[in-house]
Parts: sequence; C-alpha cells; structure tokens
Amino acid sequence: MNYSRFFPPAVRRALAYEPPGAWMPPLAPGVIRLNAGYPFPDSVPIQALVQAAQRLAAVEGDLPFQYWGSPSMFRLTDILAERSAARGIQVPEDGLMVTAGAAQAVDLAARALLGPQDLVAVEAPTYMEALEMFRNYTDHIVGYPVDEDGLQVEALAADLARRQREGLPLPKLLYTIASFQNPTGATLSPERRRRLLEVAEAFDFLILEDDAYGELSFGPPPTPLKAMEGADRVIYVGSLSKIVAPGIRIGWVVAAPELVAAMRVFKKDLDHPLGWATAAQYLARVDMEARVADLRAAYRHRRDLMLESLRREMPAGVTWTEPGGGFFVWIRVPGVDTQELLPRALAAGVAYVPGKYFYFGETGQGRDCLRLSFSYLPPEELQRGVALLASVLRA
Repeated sequence: MNYSRFFPPAVRRALAYEPPGAWMPPLAPGVIRLNAGYPFPDSVPIQALVQAAQRLAAVEGDLPFQYWGSPSMFRLTDILAERSAARGIQVPEDGLMVTAGAAQAVDLAARALLGPQDLVAVEAPTYMEALEMFRNYTDHIVGYPVDEDGLQVEALAADLARRQREGLPLPKLLYTIASFQNPTGATLSPERRRRLLEVAEAFDFLILEDDAYGELSFGPPPTPLKAMEGADRVIYVGSLSKIVAPGIRIGWVVAAPELVAAMRVFKKDLDHPLGWATAAQYLARVDMEARVADLRAAYRHRRDLMLESLRREMPAGVTWTEPGGGFFVWIRVPGVDTQELLPRALAAGVAYVPGKYFYFGETGQGRDCLRLSFSYLPPEELQRGVALLASVLRA
C-alpha cells in the first residue's frame, strides 16, 4: 500500500528532506566523538539526582507518578522563574512555561507562530535541529551571516529594508543563539544586541532567543536579550540540559502571557511529572551558583585544550573560532568538502559534524566547515581526536 497518499502536503514536504539526525551515521565502537555536544559524564550529578528521587518518593508517595503531578513538580515553575530573574529577566504572571527541554520550547513557538507562507529568519550557520523544526511548518527560511561578534545585524537590517522596498515578505520570527552559538561559539556583542532589538521593532518581528549555553561563560556572562530594554518582542528559551543533565528534559520559555498561552494550546498536558518533580527536589538543595562556576572552569579547561591541540596539529590554512563559552569550535578547511571527508575520518576513528547541516537548503554553504565539541570527551581523548582529524586532513 502507498501510505504516502494519507500524508498532508506539509508532511510530504518534510519527508522530502534528509531525516532528522542524518548528519551523523551510526558510530563504530571506539570512535572519538568530537561531534557530541553533550555534558561530560562526570558533570552529571547522578548521586544527587538519585537522592532527590528517593526524597520525592518518601515525601510525596504516588503523586509524582500520577497524571496531575505533585507539589514539587508545581514548585519547579517558581524555581525556574527565580533562575531567570537572577539573570535580569522579568517573568510576568503566566509568562513562564516548563517544557521538555529547549527543543520543545522552540518547536512550540514555531508551531504557534508560523504558517506555511510565513518567513523565519535564522543565523547562518545555526543549530541544525532548529532548522529541522522550522521546516516542519514553513519552507520559507532565510539565513543571515555570523562573524566573531555573532549575527551580522546590519546585514539583516539592510536586507529587510530591501525586502520592504521590493514588497517581499518580512520575517515573522527571528531565531538566534545569541550567546556561545551552536555551531560557531560566537557571541552577539552588546552593541549588536541593542541594535537587533531596534531592528525587530522597526520591521515588526519577534525574536526567539535560545539561551541553552548562556550560563556557561568563560568570562563575564553576556546579558540575555530578554533582560534588555525592548525585550517585549523576545521569546526566551532556557534549559537545564547543559548545567544539570540533558536526560531530565527540562527547558522553559519566558514570554508575554498571550504568547505562552498560544504555545500551551499545543503543549496540551504533555508534562513529565516524575522528572520535573525530581529536578525541583534537586534544585531546592543544590548551590547552583557554585555548580555553574565549577562547570565554567571545567569547560574552559577543555576549550583551552582543544585550541592548543588545533594550533599544534592542524595543517596550514585551517582556521577556527575561539569561543568565550559554550561547547563548540567551528572549523574552516578551505577546499575540502567535509561531508565527503567524513567516512575517511570515521574510518580513522574520529567523528565530527559536517558544516552543511547548519544551513538551510542546498546552498553549498558550510561545505568546507565542520563543528567540533570540546564538552564531552576526557582531555586525553579530546587531544587524540584532534590529532587524528588533523592527520586525515593532511592526507
């Protein structure tokens, strides 16, 4: 039977793209995972989370295992509001919603705001899974370049002015990872942050700020867009995945109550009472400021090791970013198609993510780039992986 005839046009369009996760084939045992944007294993507070779950069960019995949740689960909203406020973000009443990680928050914002003919603006390059989510709702995605100071806001403003003159559609939504961007590691400068908010006002679009890495700064932390003047146009997305553990699937969105209410329509009651209540128990007892400080030091050490290894190992002509936080380094290898090179790298025992996957459509952009992560591997494996990759490039 031809089941595709049952699919609506939007689903048939989505199936025409490469499937989610196509950027990384299955890895053989022993391959060094420079592709993995995960927290390093020892950073996950396993014992503390186990103890939190035990306390939860002892105090609240079956409630966290029920549909309606428990007191601890409901306290999580207040805890996340306090974390947001500590970063200067004003959380209005009914303006915060807990989600299943930052990814669900991005997806809900896209679902609530984007129709098939709507235009969404993104950084180029940007987070590949965000691109996968946006294309579920619209094929109209336009990218704007990123440099060492983040999104080139004046290039965005100039193109939007051109579109306005020519009667072309303007974006309804702009997606940005303003701090320690995935994949480049770039951070939007304070001047560009202010200018982006002005441009959003001038051309009447909303900003979806994905701040998954914002707390992992190796210097003074940047101010979120949502904490700046003019932030009423900003939909802020936070996450515990990088500072606690990704498997607990906790993100949140802070936005105008009207926007949160629209997103909640599509979220339904898809909460995770047990995981969220356990996280609330954990957060109530941990010194998160001390924990985040330790994580910053650990990731800065890994970043420094990767940069030292790149300087020592890479052949002439290869260039890379030097991120001020986060998980990633963006590499440019002139004249090399990194998608075609990947099987040879895997055979040599090292994995990365080819740059083409961080751009929308078959533009040819990013083909000579790749993303490396310094977050997951132990230091010796990280250095060995860079050396292996360098040997593949020299060959």
